[in-house]
Amino acid sequence: MNTQHDKDLNRDPISGTPGSHPVGVGVGGVGGAVGGAVIGAIGGPIGMLIGGGVGAIAGALAGKAVAEQLDPTLENEYWSTQYKTRPYYDPQYDYQSDYGPAFALGATTRSQLSDRGWDESLEDDLRQRWNEARGTSRLDWETAQGPVRDAWERSDRTHRAFREADQYYGAQFDQAPYRVSGASFDDYRPAYRYGTAARTHYPDQQWDEAEPKLERQWNAIKGDSRLTWNDAKGAVKDAWHNVERALPGDADRDGR
Repeated sequence: MNTQHDKDLNRDPISGTPGSHPVGVGVGGVGGAVGGAVIGAIGGPIGMLIGGGVGAIAGALAGKAVAEQLDPTLENEYWSTQYKTRPYYDPQYDYQSDYGPAFALGATTRSQLSDRGWDESLEDDLRQRWNEARGTSRLDWETAQGPVRDAWERSDRTHRAFREADQYYGAQFDQAPYRVSGASFDDYRPAYRYGTAARTHYPDQQWDEAEPKLERQWNAIKGDSRLTWNDAKGAVKDAWHNVERALPGDADRDGR
């Protein structure tokens, strides 16, 4: 994403971008500890999944389950800015009429068929669904398959990355040194998820730049969490840094 506009589109649900229409709840996340101590380290499959980019999850970050689908408005905005960069792009087709329905099909069916992987059986299923969902799109299945799979894989990557991170940090929560007395994992879950999503949606910002924005949105996204921002901030910050450690380089230029 090379423009400021692209970065803005990717901020929701963290930044509360106008125009979103939440239809699901929850993402997964990662966490760490206050003052630089780390609960383990995120890497391996989670790092690769996050490194590939994640979608904009609909609704709040506080649900126990990964959201049933990505935010359709924000995903539509994302693909409308990216489709011309994809290898299957053909200038004879436009986004609104032709490619848009294909991206929408890929994202929504991944949410509906979460137990299935991409294989020949799924392709056959999606081919049939495309005939029903294409509307006025001029793309035949052979042409639509590229954007459908692109959107499917973005959605799949999002769900798997956050689900695995939830499991990882849930298993280690009892040893978390930042834990406030009386607070449960359900209280901290939104903070873990918030830090993960924030780090991937603000890829070129340092923590000190992003923190004021994150603080302003905490009450809007924390759901039933009882944590104030001051209580949650340590987990959010270390989730941010744990994602950074899973990715190549030092994108926020803080030396961590």
